[in-house]
Amino acid sequence: MKRFCFAALFFLSASAGAQTKADDVKSFTLKNGMKILVVEDSSIPNANMYLFYKVGSRNEHPGITGLSHFFEHMMFNGAKKYGPKVFDNVMEFNGGSNNAYTTSNVTVYTDWFPAQAMETMFDLEADRISSLSIDPKMVQSERGVVASEKSTGLENNPWEPLSELVYATAFVEHPYHWPVIGYQSDIDNWTKEDLEDYFHTYYAPNNCVVVISGNVKFAEVQRLANKYFAPIPAHEPPPPVHLVEPQQMGERRVMLKRDVNTPYLLIGYHIPEAKNKDYYALDLLSSILSRGRSSRFYSSIVDQKQLATTISAGFGESFDPTLFEINAIANEKVAEADLEKAIYEQIEKIKNEGVRSEELQKVKNQKLMDFYSQIETINGKSNNIGTYEVFFGDYRKMFDAPKEYEKVTSDDISRVTAQYFTKSNRTVGILKSNPDQ
Repeated sequence: MKRFCFAALFFLSASAGAQTKADDVKSFTLKNGMKILVVEDSSIPNANMYLFYKVGSRNEHPGITGLSHFFEHMMFNGAKKYGPKVFDNVMEFNGGSNNAYTTSNVTVYTDWFPAQAMETMFDLEADRISSLSIDPKMVQSERGVVASEKSTGLENNPWEPLSELVYATAFVEHPYHWPVIGYQSDIDNWTKEDLEDYFHTYYAPNNCVVVISGNVKFAEVQRLANKYFAPIPAHEPPPPVHLVEPQQMGERRVMLKRDVNTPYLLIGYHIPEAKNKDYYALDLLSSILSRGRSSRFYSSIVDQKQLATTISAGFGESFDPTLFEINAIANEKVAEADLEKAIYEQIEKIKNEGVRSEELQKVKNQKLMDFYSQIETINGKSNNIGTYEVFFGDYRKMFDAPKEYEKVTSDDISRVTAQYFTKSNRTVGILKSNPDQ
């Protein structure tokens, strides 16, 4: 019965998402190495452009930490043709908007615009890729903005300092050790030469994947790409990240003092990178543990035992082995040790007893619905296609994802839980008002 439910859901969802298939994605690569993926979707009059630069804090080293995030700011502060603050003004004048984000692995810029403004978007992006201004006054101004952002985040969000401490403890050699925003001492001391070297190394067309979706024509995208992006010269490929985190050989525990009402708990387990065969089983496990009121963590720890006010589990795509995080805030008058014990009990139950077939099927159905609901929008198309192209090595694998989730068995869930969720493989961070108690 449950299998029929999945099949029926797949049929209905596939019908809704039938307008987007692997063959609907067209691609070409410019002579300078920039790869461009295009999805024609005339259902709305708008379009978008997502630019995935393969640069994040994993490409930094002590002395220049935080530069990837810093350039997320600098890319809006003027280039040869469009001066300081002009980028946003031109974008808004043409009915568009933009955003950007930086992670440990990538920096992504997003533009949304009426389709008729596409040439202007190419012109804007080509200008800042080819000739970003690294003006000392603007650098100093943005340096202050980033420093303020760092201090504000650490002051106002208890998870920020706890996360920094846990990652710095879990990773002793790999650059996931430092935070994306960087160290304050580095932020204060970047040199103009540091900035120029970093920009010319990583903001190169051959280090960028571009995805364009919406009311566009492939031929027109090719024409504009050849006009605006192709003349930008390629650079030497960035140096590979060769540092490999050694296997963790024992539990690591850290404690942090902070004025909070109840303890915060962050547990991190080392897991493989996105390309690994266990990605889909681990992703389904995260849903089994914490997605929705019927999840293992919520139903037992929040609802029945009332040990936590909130609890979540999950991980993000990464180029290198990363952490599967479990985050929880203890309920009033609950000791963090009791909360931690309850979390491990649920993990051990999965190791020893597995998961019920209907439980696994439910999260598979959820993933399938997520998949098709995301690619119904042009934003979802571009973001997901770019993510699979960059992290999984081929955008076509995105369209294989439903089959990959369906192949996961209860035995797979038990296996990855037993393999990765061990005491010696975890780092535990606790934040509380009185850490000595």
